[in-house]
Amino acid sequence: MIDLGLEGKRILVAGAGRGIGEACARLFASAGARVACLDADAGRRDAVVEELRGSGADAVAIACDVRRYADVETAVARAVECFGGVDVCVDVIGEARWGRVLELSDADWDDSFTLVLRHVFYLARAVGRQMLAQQSGGAIVSIASVSGLSSAPLHGAYGAAKAGLIALTKTLAVELAAAGVRVNSVAPGAVRTPRLLEITTEERRAETARHVPLGRLAEPNEIAKVVLFLSSDLSSYVTGQTIVADGGATAQFPLSLRA
Repeated sequence: MIDLGLEGKRILVAGAGRGIGEACARLFASAGARVACLDADAGRRDAVVEELRGSGADAVAIACDVRRYADVETAVARAVECFGGVDVCVDVIGEARWGRVLELSDADWDDSFTLVLRHVFYLARAVGRQMLAQQSGGAIVSIASVSGLSSAPLHGAYGAAKAGLIALTKTLAVELAAAGVRVNSVAPGAVRTPRLLEITTEERRAETARHVPLGRLAEPNEIAKVVLFLSSDLSSYVTGQTIVADGGATAQFPLSLRA
């Protein structure tokens, strides 16, 4: 039986209230980890923690508005207070501001970087300092996007922020490597998260799926499995990488001719 090395590990999941974050929290709990669920929505984070505890997991709910560094510092300190430290930090938070570049407002641009990139810096800085103090290594995993790797109409601000996240991942990986802290990210394509279901129609999702070689959108749990891999001992020699999980969407040549 494969040992993931996550039994008893202290995991912090930012954005654990629903979607990919909720799926991550469940997977970590099933692997025997202790999970601190960060989310700004009290109802969602408390419901997730109640479910995890009901299954026998050690889980705590922590309020946090990741847009404010003071909140992030307090949340990390709370996780350390509860568990004695942090071994893995997963940041799943991100929200897009769509629009053509020439039509984007300053607020749209600033919001994109606040909601996609700034909190990754805040959380990585706070957790990274804690991991250095612990002197026991660790793993930091963030959710990037294929939008940070390839261009797409209306994705100018979002894609730029995600590209920044990917660059930050590489720099953090190099700077923290000597301390045994691995830093990676996952770049999903379209995922059937509650947020996506709220803002798109079934027809639009079906159209997107037709451009994916696997013929469908991802489920949140499928992305969470990649996060689990990057957090576990299975990826002990992987750092500074962005793992693409998009059903093959970015692997194909868009102008290919078929007989």
